[in-house]
Amino acid sequence: MPIILSDMSASTHVPVLAEELLGLLEPSAGQTVVDCTFGGGGHAQMIARRLGGEGTLIAIDRDPLARERFEELARELPCAVRFIRAGYADALRELAGEGLRVHAVYFDLGMSSMQVDTRERGFSYSYDAPLDMRMDPDQELTAREIVAGWDERRLAQILRDHGEERYAGAIARAIVRRREGDPIESTLDLVDTIAAAIPAPVRFAAGHPAKRTFQALRIAVNDELGEIDRGLAATEQLLAPGGRLAVVSFHSLEDRRVKQFLRDRAGAAPKGSRHLPVAATKEAKPLFRLIAPGGVTASKAELAQNPRARSARLRIAERTDAPPPGTPTEVAA
Repeated sequence: MPIILSDMSASTHVPVLAEELLGLLEPSAGQTVVDCTFGGGGHAQMIARRLGGEGTLIAIDRDPLARERFEELARELPCAVRFIRAGYADALRELAGEGLRVHAVYFDLGMSSMQVDTRERGFSYSYDAPLDMRMDPDQELTAREIVAGWDERRLAQILRDHGEERYAGAIARAIVRRREGDPIESTLDLVDTIAAAIPAPVRFAAGHPAKRTFQALRIAVNDELGEIDRGLAATEQLLAPGGRLAVVSFHSLEDRRVKQFLRDRAGAAPKGSRHLPVAATKEAKPLFRLIAPGGVTASKAELAQNPRARSARLRIAERTDAPPPGTPTEVAA
């Protein structure tokens, strides 16, 4: 029997940490702000009201459903608006290449409720659908291709690295064995395979047995961790001095990357960090100043109304006036 449990993430979207984001980002009239993960536009509507008629909101998303939602909302937003359908790393580099300097950039990481609720996209383990999981339906790689074609070692690696799955090896072996006889075509085919690979006494000990595997596949399909690294780096060029960067993450893989990036750029990084620019020295001026260094989590009131906020953490930093990496330094005559 297929295992089906309710999926809380499929409920109506409510922006997480919205008041905290608004308070710490401090958008004001006439500014230009970039929303890197527009989704259903919940945060964007709040920001736009602060920007007013002289301000500009630039929305980015690679999902065509987000573009449709943006077009629905654009007429109601009080500020000037622009939408870029692309991965946010490419879009941010494009904006910086235009010479634009903005007052704030924010990210709400992970998948949107619209993506989960569109069943044929295959993001959820709670109902039967094709194994897809693409945030950009125009890209070639799908979850089905990974499950059908990647070897056991590579499958186990992504389940460990992207899903922090304790039974990664057993699940990878079960996938390879099953596909030798019957192709794994749907989400529930995969759920059954995963459940059979996990020992019965612990199968539901930490929630749905397929949760971590589905997370890992989604991250791999969409290169989400690489996109985070590239997107954060692009903000160095785009943010004006005093501009603020805010990131809401929902699991430790995302949050560790954001935390380390900001620590590096604020000059609090351990020696040899991968995020430090090649030319960095102890004398280099920090690119960011940390705000609320420990991050911000949801209040008890928000948790009572929106369980999705339980794992959310907001990190925020302010851009200093230090030149970004690669900027030629002025040499005194």
